[in-house]
Amino acid sequence: MAEKTQDKTQGGQDGKPAAAGAEAKGNAAGGGIKPWLPLIVTVVLMPVLAIATTKMILVPSLKKVEAKTPAAGASEGEKSSAEGDKSGTPGKTKTSVALSKMLVNVAGTMGTRYLMTSVTLVGTHPDFKAKIEDNKDQLLDLANGTLTSKTIADLEKPGARNLIRSELMTVFNNALGGPIIQEIYITELAIQ
Repeated sequence: MAEKTQDKTQGGQDGKPAAAGAEAKGNAAGGGIKPWLPLIVTVVLMPVLAIATTKMILVPSLKKVEAKTPAAGASEGEKSSAEGDKSGTPGKTKTSVALSKMLVNVAGTMGTRYLMTSVTLVGTHPDFKAKIEDNKDQLLDLANGTLTSKTIADLEKPGARNLIRSELMTVFNNALGGPIIQEIYITELAIQ
């Protein structure tokens, strides 16, 4: 009997109780669920968070933006009638003016290559068309100066059209004394 009490108190050879030794062996062999718990929680919660974010944040934001912008599906006739109405407040009526067939030499080609481009300027200022027409020669000169500085490598880069568009808008608005031009469309761009 003295031997049995000694076994229970020592728990075996290493001095731990017998039950604790068996539990340690079971955890070491199977691993249990504890190491997998963060992964399981992540896999379950990510779709829930994505749906909640979409419904509570993104959709209301998109509805606000959609309410502020005019209908994108307006027909060409509706656009032209809106352009003819000058009695509206600024920001309501878009007016466009074309600057056609600007022909310039490409930089670095010693006059052997040229760039031909046409742009359309769009703005909402009440007297946009008159302001552009009054300054047309100055705007053409500024456009020629900007386009003449471009090399073949500049024109072949990805995003060259966007760079030209932003440079022209900056130069034109500086010359006109404010943000008169809101958009520039490059309708033609040819390198020969």
